[in-house]
Amino acid sequence: MTHPVDILLVVVILLNFLVLGTPALRMTIRAAALQGAVLAVLPLLVHRGFGWRVAAIAIATMGIKGILIPGLLEKAMRDIHIRHEVEPYVGFVPSLFLCAVGTGLAILFAGNLPLAPEHVGTLLVPASLATLLSGFLVLTTRRKAISQVVGYLILENGIFIFGQLLIEAMPFLVEAGVLLDLFVGIFIMGIVINHIRQEFSSLDTELLSELKD
Repeated sequence: MTHPVDILLVVVILLNFLVLGTPALRMTIRAAALQGAVLAVLPLLVHRGFGWRVAAIAIATMGIKGILIPGLLEKAMRDIHIRHEVEPYVGFVPSLFLCAVGTGLAILFAGNLPLAPEHVGTLLVPASLATLLSGFLVLTTRRKAISQVVGYLILENGIFIFGQLLIEAMPFLVEAGVLLDLFVGIFIMGIVINHIRQEFSSLDTELLSELKD
């Protein structure tokens, strides 16, 4: 019988493909929000008897990844009146192909890692590596700053999944630090978005090459 954790991780992997394959920014943001909501449930299933710390991580993850940041991104999208990712550096079909290859390699690589007995045979490592790759692809191949913020969010989701392997030995402050890093990254990207909009009335990051001191 398939473990519920693996079912959730399959959903996470499928959402990676959705983010890379759709030109609609609203769909991209909502897919990232759904991925964050799924990951909020993950610690509760992986560490059922670990107490209040796991519950706090789940609540914080739902609030930040599933609600707050996607809400801010949708507001930014409405404010600047854009709907689609236009002419990414790497097309949507090649992006999906790279994601598929990367996911397959992640599964093969994970099978050779020395894992704790309770994690052997699960999709925690493959899903983590595949999500890291997907986030990196979005971050580096999309032109719109909002899409790049989503890429950063997905990349951090991959780190979050991998962290579930170490949660018993990892202090709570380390998990909080991951979320703090995410806040800092989103804050910085927000500044970038604001400056691009003020200078060019556009969120095409290629226009950064025109900025002068």
